[in-house]
Formats: sequence, structure tokens, C-alpha cells
Amino acid sequence: MFPLYDTIPSRKKPYVTYFIIFINVLIFFYEIFLSNEKLIMFFYNYGVLPIRYTHVLTSNPILLRKWDYYQLLLKSNPIVPFISHMFIHGGWSHLLGNMWFLWIFGDNVEDRLGHFKYTIFYISGGLFALFFHMLFNSFSLYPLVGASGAISAVMGAYFVQFWYSKIVTLIIWFIPFLIEIPAVIFLFVWFLIQIVNGTFANITGTGIAYWAHIGGFIFGIYAGSKVKRRYHL
Repeated sequence: MFPLYDTIPSRKKPYVTYFIIFINVLIFFYEIFLSNEKLIMFFYNYGVLPIRYTHVLTSNPILLRKWDYYQLLLKSNPIVPFISHMFIHGGWSHLLGNMWFLWIFGDNVEDRLGHFKYTIFYISGGLFALFFHMLFNSFSLYPLVGASGAISAVMGAYFVQFWYSKIVTLIIWFIPFLIEIPAVIFLFVWFLIQIVNGTFANITGTGIAYWAHIGGFIFGIYAGSKVKRRYHL
């Protein structure tokens, strides 16, 4: 099930969405030219390493020994990753998947909020998604990178603001075909999948930050419903 486009055109050019996509692509091309060693250091310095902020709360000797090693990789200011992690991706599929979802859902939300408020909303959604991720991965030794938390917030806002829209979706089942799925159903199913996967991920372990997706979506619903209410007054 792959979304192709929605059925509601935006009234204005989504310049902020375009700019976010451009910055993400630009940084990814920078990553391509780094050596493996420098790329790992880049992820650890500009992605969010949860144990960097929570190690004082644990008495686990194994985690503390590993933390002693990872400190050697960390050179950046500890505040910088809170923003920089939203613009870093771990591979082509990671980048293209995130940018495609932002392209589909971002323009309408930006149209509703306006360029400035959308910028604040996007960054705030990414931060909330990060903190939600850290609640469930407090002592993780893996750096969190990617725009998916902030994009999930955009999707949450779309869920409440444009629930009546339809998402033209490619379904591959024996033969590929297109179907229009109501946005409220498409996004609700997507959210349920994140919850299921996030629950199992805490048991089996995975490299996907499902809880960041969940947190971002919840933030988007809350913030989007507030804007929607003011918009209709």
C-alpha cells in the first residue's frame, strides 16, 4: 500500500515544505561523500543519542561501560542534535520515503497554517516526537536520525484538518491497481501499524523509531485540532 497523492490541491505554493525537502536532500548528498568512519561520527554527533542525556539516571554497569566508549565519538554541542537530527537520513530509502510523505501531506498543512506557523509547528512536532521516542528508549546507544517524527506530526495535523480528503494509493495484490482511500482511514490504519510495530520493536529490537512516529502523530492531532478550531471561528 503506497500513497501517490491526495485529492486536495493547496491554494498557495508550499515554500517551507520545498525548503525542508531541499535541505534534507542537500545534507544527504553531503553524507554520501563521507568515509564510513566520518559518517558514523556524523550520525553520533548530529543525531540524538539518548544515553548522552540519560546516563546519569542508570546504574547499569554494562551501559555505563559502553557509554564511556561512545563519549569519544561525541564532539558537537549536546543541544545541536535536537534540531539537526531532523535533517539527517540513514539511506536512500529512508530519505525518499520521508520526503515523499512530506510532499503529499505537507503542502495542505502549510496552506492551512501559513508559512511561519508551519515552520514552528514542524520543528515543535519533531521535538515532541524525539522526547516521546526517548521515553521508550531512554538508554539507547543508537543515534536517532530522520525527519519522520516531524513528518508524522504533519500527518497528524492532516488527519484532523483534511479528514475528508482521499489518498490515491497504489495497491499491489496479484496485479497493481489504484484506489482512493479516505484520508481518515488511511492515516488511522498507518497510526495503528506504528503502535503495533512499536510494541513489538521494544521486544525484538529494530532500527525504526516507531515511538517517534506515534509521538509526532499525537502532537499533530493536538496542534492541528487547535488550529482547525480557530480557523472555523
